[in-house]
Amino acid sequence: MCRTKARRPSLSLAIGPKRSDSQSAEQSGSSPGYNRGVNLPPILLGTSSFTASGWEGTFYPKGMRSSDYLSFYADHFHTVEVDSTFYACPTSRTVSNWAARTPENFVFSVKVPQTITHEKVLVDCDAELEEFLKTMDNLGAKLGPMVFQFPAFDRWKFPTQKHFLEVLAPFLKKLPSDRKFAVEIRNKNWLDATLADLLREHSLALVLQDISNMPGFAELTKKFDPITAEWTYIRWLGDRKSIEKLTMTWDQTVVDRTSELTSWVDFCYQIRKRGVVIYAYANNHFAGHGPATVAQFIKLWNASGFPQITRPQSSRQERTLFPM
Repeated sequence: MCRTKARRPSLSLAIGPKRSDSQSAEQSGSSPGYNRGVNLPPILLGTSSFTASGWEGTFYPKGMRSSDYLSFYADHFHTVEVDSTFYACPTSRTVSNWAARTPENFVFSVKVPQTITHEKVLVDCDAELEEFLKTMDNLGAKLGPMVFQFPAFDRWKFPTQKHFLEVLAPFLKKLPSDRKFAVEIRNKNWLDATLADLLREHSLALVLQDISNMPGFAELTKKFDPITAEWTYIRWLGDRKSIEKLTMTWDQTVVDRTSELTSWVDFCYQIRKRGVVIYAYANNHFAGHGPATVAQFIKLWNASGFPQITRPQSSRQERTLFPM
């Protein structure tokens, strides 16, 4: 539980204006439905977490204080996916410090705590969700998507997708409409038009994964449209077990993902033409070094002749040792 005393209004009440679809991101230059006045690039690229074993001396300059990592990171990426919130809700002070160490247009995507998604599984968790949302509000306009990551679930818990959706559907009605939420499903049999339609009804994004045991976007698009909101959320996750046999130090690329990333570049371009804003995050387990994966995506994208993706304007003298 987060250590905050203030409580939100009842989650049954939609807080703030509805997400608008009256103007595309292509027309406005900002994320559609993002009503806090933050202009965003069409593709926001970052990594899963901003620290890892092996990043010092490769991404972060050797000897840099860990307290300076986030500020340095924000000079090179527009966004970060915070994984630690999945394990425990941080304090308001911690979240406020994140906001203070990053520039105005930086975006934090955060995972919803596992207490909600894995332990209570959306039931009797209003207090936990209220406290989490209240704590994340310390980010202000820097708060981006909040991700509900669900496990595959054993059949005794949810024998079928229908049983899961019977729990998910009423929960989604409680979510405030002025926030961005995404849903990640780890049961391949549940990824279909029925799920997509439910998420689309509530303007939630379906997380698109590149992970060893789940269908990729190419397979999904043959069955249904996986874009369920005016924005989408991509996670490059890879094969954890296989790559950990090769390395446990995340300082360099050890798996060639050129083919996969080339396909992602093409896919992202196609959905950008629909006016969809993209949040995409590279995990170290995808190829060995999250920053290198992002750099390779940008190189492939720019080489394709698409509108250039540039990194944020840096106000610091230090430069990463890894070229972006």
